[in-house]
Amino acid sequence: MSIAAEKVAEVMALPEQDRAYLARQLIASLDDTVDADAEAQWNEVIDRRSREMAEGRVDARPEEEMIGDIRARLHARHPAS
Repeated sequence: MSIAAEKVAEVMALPEQDRAYLARQLIASLDDTVDADAEAQWNEVIDRRSREMAEGRVDARPEEEMIGDIRARLHARHPAS
């Protein structure tokens, strides 16, 4: 049995409250890395889009209009049977 499998067996024997605490701690330890990467990527997107807006390369449109266009495109690709 691997060390990880042994630890899982030990943890599963703990009371629910302790398992929940450990689960939160484990997830939090993963979130730091994932969130830092995702945040950096989103910052790049925000910077790029801000530059495009400032330079007049893109136009801002109301959300309702954009959603309507997306729905129309999806319907054109996949019409209801």
